[in-house]
Amino acid sequence: MGGAWRLIVEDAPCTGSWNMAVDRAVQLARAAGSVPATLRIYSWIRPTVSLGRFQDVAGLDRDFCAGHGVDVVRRSTGGRGVLHDDEVTYSLVASVDDGVPRGVAASYRHLCAGLAEAYRLLGVPAELTRRTRGDGASAACYLHATPADLSVGARKLSGSAQVWEGTTVLQHGSFTITRDLAAESAIFCLDEDARRSMVDSTATLADQLGYAPERQTVIDAVIRGFERGLGMTFVQGDLTADERECARNLESRALERGIEGVERVRNTSGLSEG
Repeated sequence: MGGAWRLIVEDAPCTGSWNMAVDRAVQLARAAGSVPATLRIYSWIRPTVSLGRFQDVAGLDRDFCAGHGVDVVRRSTGGRGVLHDDEVTYSLVASVDDGVPRGVAASYRHLCAGLAEAYRLLGVPAELTRRTRGDGASAACYLHATPADLSVGARKLSGSAQVWEGTTVLQHGSFTITRDLAAESAIFCLDEDARRSMVDSTATLADQLGYAPERQTVIDAVIRGFERGLGMTFVQGDLTADERECARNLESRALERGIEGVERVRNTSGLSEG
């Protein structure tokens, strides 16, 4: 994969609606050929649940979210709900012209090579595996086994979610530093069995390392991991004026639609996992 990719590391946390709108705007810009492949690393202004594009809101305790200052947004990518809090979140946008293979399974394997390398740089021997454990009925992503899981043995570290626009893919994921198990259990209405399953079948960086790494340490590992795993280099950049305008329009439409309104747009991948 030749050529430099754009790197955007957000200096300040943003709202969930803005983060999701920006990621989609970058994908549309890449699909139009107006920007290069892009890795964006960002954080959230407050704890936020992102729901998959077509996910039913059933199974989400919206009263708990409202009462505890937890925002809820929809992603343009698929999969199930994720609570974003103490983590480093990334979005990666690239096309087949950037060396991403066509097909969901092949593109996950290709892009997740960068994630696995980032975990190894942090001292965690993560692999792309399909777990056999998990609660298939839960609305929580971390209790759902997918072909895009990064795991240590049977314990899931993170999942990925994709959406395609023509020959351009947007992939979302995160590096969870610590997990607020009580909040996740309440938000996703987990019973005692599901809560126990989350303890037994998931892991955070702090779990694996015995301490919580600094956020900048994780960011540096993500950047170097993608460079090594995908064999490319990054050039620091920023959003274009067109991308910002597109994101503002997308955010406005999303806020009008709300999480009940599911945007039925084309997804040429045929599969999105959370």
